Amino acid sequence: MDLKTTNKAKLAHHSMEANECFIASVGKDWHKIANCNVHMTVKRRLQRTVIRGNEGDDLLDEGAESAEYTITGNMSLADYKEILAIFRGGQPWFHDPFEERQMKALFLSINYDSASGRFEFILVEDAEQDEIKS
Repeated sequence: MDLKTTNKAKLAHHSMEANECFIASVGKDWHKIANCNVHMTVKRRLQRTVIRGNEGDDLLDEGAESAEYTITGNMSLADYKEILAIFRGGQPWFHDPFEERQMKALFLSINYDSASGRFEFILVEDAEQDEIKS
């Protein structure tokens, strides 16, 4: 069993709580972010053509979706440093708590307040279908 399969097996046997999520660098163990809130936004990609001289416009649904995850909460500086290492270490894997699947993601932004421990991470789904792990 390779490392990805081992990590997936460890995570699959863990019952996810509503206030936790998991993130990992490629080939590394999953890092649990406890006491967090995950907000998910899904948008459809569409093409809009404005029709001049006629009423309205023409919309074409391209059939693709893009998910964005905003993760907020409080964490210690030591935990933040682990997430920062994942952020700087390349493209991470994220476990979607809503659809119970693992996927490649991209960090859009990472914010941390050392005085309060408050954090906000924004991740965007890398929606290459052959890369999504169920």
